[in-house]
Amino acid sequence: MIGLKIGGVPEHFNLPWRLAIEEGKFKEIGLDLHWSDMSGGTGQMIRGLETGSLDIAVLLTEGITKAILQGLKAKIIQVYVVSPLHWGIHVPYHSDIKTVDQLEEKVFAISREGSGSHLMTYVKASQEGWDLEKLKFNSIGDIYGALWSLEHNESQGFLWEKYTTFPFTEQGKCRYIDEVVTPWPCFVIAVREEVIEKYDVLLKEMCVVVNKKALEVKKNEDTVEVISWRYNLRSGQVENWLIETDWNYNGIEYPLDFDKTIKYLLKLNLISSEEAEGWQQKLFK
Repeated sequence: MIGLKIGGVPEHFNLPWRLAIEEGKFKEIGLDLHWSDMSGGTGQMIRGLETGSLDIAVLLTEGITKAILQGLKAKIIQVYVVSPLHWGIHVPYHSDIKTVDQLEEKVFAISREGSGSHLMTYVKASQEGWDLEKLKFNSIGDIYGALWSLEHNESQGFLWEKYTTFPFTEQGKCRYIDEVVTPWPCFVIAVREEVIEKYDVLLKEMCVVVNKKALEVKKNEDTVEVISWRYNLRSGQVENWLIETDWNYNGIEYPLDFDKTIKYLLKLNLISSEEAEGWQQKLFK
């Protein structure tokens, strides 16, 4: 039995992983997978891959793409969620901010530098035509740090997956004003290079297991109830999310939409043209 450490956000996207672990599906292929919830998101997982505290990470496409092109010794072995992510744009609950244009030159809460909340703020700012050099950020660690930051007016904007934040909007912890949708598949599976070299075949079998479980989750009539209970979300919200979301059921390693990721990172000056050279060979197993 091979033991590997995997990390992912404690959100509904990762229910297939959690169920497959609980049901012993990975042990059936000789893999003892130890899951860690990463409330700090993609930035925290990139750090875990850097230090070796994680072998595998299920993380945002844009974050891991930037990290690998800038030297992280990891590879993307497969797309995990092929649909885009719907990022809610949130502001302090009692603020006077009603529209996105009022956030220009305000401070945005981000979990970590290089995280999705960081990079997608650049994407939205670019769409709005703002001066990207004037963007200001407050690194807050996780969603709870962001809510505290908004409440105490240390930040005025915060981007996070809109269904995850919905309970907090109901509680008056923040207010949703708009959203921005990623122009690419949102989650991928990345693995440290030395782990791939040792366990390439086993990792491919791991992907088959989670892809199969994801299809079961998508088709199961009880999924809405399970996600609603596990993740404290309203059933109506879960139904909408399931309609919007598709996992990778067929083992597609990467689609052409990665071109968009690279183009955006270049446009936003988050990577250099030199770093982007030969990106397919750098990113993928």
